[in-house]
Amino acid sequence: MLLDGKKVSLEILDDVKERVSKMNVTPHLAVILVGDNPASEIYVRNKKLAAEKVGIMSSIIKLDANIKEEELLHKIKELNNNPNITGILVQLPLPGHIDKNKVITTISPKKDVDGFTPENVGKLSIGIEPYFYPATPQGIIMLLKKYNIKIEGADVVVIGRSTIVGKPMAQMFINNNATVTLCHSYTKDLEDKIKTADIVVSAVGKKIVRCKMVKKNSVIIDVGIFRDSNGKLTGDVDFDLVEPTVKYISPVPGGVGPMTIASLMYNASKVY
Repeated sequence: MLLDGKKVSLEILDDVKERVSKMNVTPHLAVILVGDNPASEIYVRNKKLAAEKVGIMSSIIKLDANIKEEELLHKIKELNNNPNITGILVQLPLPGHIDKNKVITTISPKKDVDGFTPENVGKLSIGIEPYFYPATPQGIIMLLKKYNIKIEGADVVVIGRSTIVGKPMAQMFINNNATVTLCHSYTKDLEDKIKTADIVVSAVGKKIVRCKMVKKNSVIIDVGIFRDSNGKLTGDVDFDLVEPTVKYISPVPGGVGPMTIASLMYNASKVY
């Protein structure tokens, strides 16, 4: 069965829209875009459109690629102190001369809709509910729960240890009482680990999960998205070969991507 992220994301966005319509304060998301990265510009535009659809105000703050780090940090502090701004998102990647970690740690945890600040990450790691969960892992948990897929007691393999997906994903599974193996480029016998997993989440950006590796009736979540040699959008999972073996699988596109946007809008609708 396909895990239809597009369908589920629309349901979540409808719920967010209804909640926002009943709020006394209209959420206002500020998105900072540094430089002229074409992919980043597309992502930012999509986030603005999604916000508008659910009734969330949004402002795109476009800054020159050569902006000094101190100036960017000052802008973030201004937004932190602006009571009309309820959420802040800095689009990554940033130019090389800017320290990403300094930028992230400057954002107020109560406005950190990406869930990347040390306070939110720290709360997640010790099992306290953060102000915001990272959008992609939260979207995946939402998707699994929507299909009534049991997480508690499941053996889970997460492939990829990024701070955006892999690490918080593993922690969220642990907090939901799963047993988790976090794999990466130095992992030995990856195939053997995947074969034992009830749930596999792959987020590495290359074709890595193939039919012979997966357990029968398992659940496969494909976070990777890239273009193959023919220019076709694809993911980490060899979908055509894996799909007949497993019970649930997320497609690319139409799986995790829409859930990430819906999850981000869910975060952006929170006001502290």
